[in-house]
Amino acid sequence: MIEFFYETDFEISPSQEWIDWITNSMLEEGKSIGELNYIFCDDEYLLAINQQYLDHDYYTDVIGFDNSENDVLHGDIFISVTRIAENAQNNAVSFQNELARVMIHGILHFAGYLDYEKEDKAEMTAKENFYLNKFSLAQ
Repeated sequence: MIEFFYETDFEISPSQEWIDWITNSMLEEGKSIGELNYIFCDDEYLLAINQQYLDHDYYTDVIGFDNSENDVLHGDIFISVTRIAENAQNNAVSFQNELARVMIHGILHFAGYLDYEKEDKAEMTAKENFYLNKFSLAQ
């Protein structure tokens, strides 16, 4: 089950279409969704999490806490709506497109994809693009 929580005025809509897209994307990866929470917040909220739990002192767009077991994905994905808006503008894409990219990026980590090495990052970006192309709201 995927749930959305809000620590900001932002609200995702239509939420069921987003849930179906994420669920179907992970089914294509051979994964199922257990308890998955997306928490939408602002930069300061996510910065505090980054500092407290990861000992990083910088803004970021997404942080995930993965509790997955085998092929069942569980966890919490925190997303800074502030950072999404800024990144969308900087990358000349729509807010919806950048939001979808970050949402799928977070769950792809839970599915086992990495992005630390150059080759891993290229594979992650290819997967993001693959699933973005399947989602009409990201266009």
